[in-house]
Amino acid sequence: MRRAALRLCALSKGLLIPGRGLTQGSQDPGKHGIFHIHEVRDKLREIVGASTNWRDHVRAMEERKLLHSFLAKSQEELPPRRMKDSYIEVLLPLGSEPELREKYLTVQNTVRFGRILEDLDSLGVLVCYMHTKNDSSKMSPLSIVTALVDKIDMCKKSLSPEQDIKFSGHVSWVGKSSMEVKMQMFQLHGDEFWPVLDATFVMVARDSENKGPAFVNPLIPESMEEEELFKQGELNKGRRIAFSSTSLLKMAPSAEERTTIHEMFLSTLDPKTISFQSRVLPPNAVWMENTKLKSLEICHPQERNIFNRIFGGFLMRKAYELAWATACSFGGSRPFVVAVDDIMFQKPVDVGSLLFLSSQVCFTQNNYIQVRVHSEVASLQKKEHMTTNVFHFTFMSEKEVPLVYPKTYGESMLYLDGQRHFSSMSVPVSLRKDYRVEP
Repeated sequence: MRRAALRLCALSKGLLIPGRGLTQGSQDPGKHGIFHIHEVRDKLREIVGASTNWRDHVRAMEERKLLHSFLAKSQEELPPRRMKDSYIEVLLPLGSEPELREKYLTVQNTVRFGRILEDLDSLGVLVCYMHTKNDSSKMSPLSIVTALVDKIDMCKKSLSPEQDIKFSGHVSWVGKSSMEVKMQMFQLHGDEFWPVLDATFVMVARDSENKGPAFVNPLIPESMEEEELFKQGELNKGRRIAFSSTSLLKMAPSAEERTTIHEMFLSTLDPKTISFQSRVLPPNAVWMENTKLKSLEICHPQERNIFNRIFGGFLMRKAYELAWATACSFGGSRPFVVAVDDIMFQKPVDVGSLLFLSSQVCFTQNNYIQVRVHSEVASLQKKEHMTTNVFHFTFMSEKEVPLVYPKTYGESMLYLDGQRHFSSMSVPVSLRKDYRVEP
């Protein structure tokens, strides 16, 4: 029964499941072809010719300009690839190499989810370089970056810092310059790896100077299962376009949503006065404006990616940790991450920037907490701020949490947006004692 439930967890997210297709969840971790987690970033640096020395980054970027002539003029010039061409596995040996543990360890002896986000981001980029690999050139002329974290769903399994973890991933859909990457994470239990996380990222290929789009190899499905994965990628693209077109920044709320907001407003009016200005909180409720937390990060060279911008995984980790602290402070107990979705990387973050993060609870239901994190940067030379990311995290508390109430129209739109993201969650997760992922 336990095995069937976990296999269903993988299948329900549209991934190739253990024992079928590409993903081999119970393979021997010592098998040839599995990368060590430390090898991933080294491999990426090798592929793009990046230096580990910050002083050499200008020279390395100048050398990449010479690769521009290797870019394809059209997608038809590029040989098609299969899903198994990009399939890779990465081992995070927390159990067999205890010296790795401290980086991933929480004080509660669980695994830091923020570190997992960093590893997923690096894995997604490497998967795409495997798909676009050109044997005639040692260095890739492509600059592949994360465009969107479409969805990350947690399964009902504990993440122990004393058991090995394995990641797997492959390209599941391709456009002209974009690629959808499906990834899974497994943890060793006994002598077998069990699925604990499913993720879908969208990556984009840009030219060697990271200034414009570049073509990527087409993808050819080879089986019915791969056809379904590719079809799901098309559906995901359509869903994202539809979701964007109905954004509350573009369109008014639906009639049902307007009714929801009006009823919430009426429930906060003081019955002792006949005034729209006199507001009181209903029992077991909190004003949304009182749920905020903020942080500031100085973007040092240590956190740069292979293209000498700030690593997207670092941005996700910092946003997640602030969101977790917000949910913890709001709910009064340690929260558990359930889902991450719709993280759009709108602008790159330069080394030396000041990164401002603002986190806020925007929707609650029973013991669920929906947290939104807004990220913006300010350069040291300019005083203007620019939005780089908006992050959406769904947490579950051990106990029922207060309702959150908006005061202003802007907060009402945040509430509805949070409700939409919460409603898009695949399947509500049931809290189990062995299910705990912390920052």
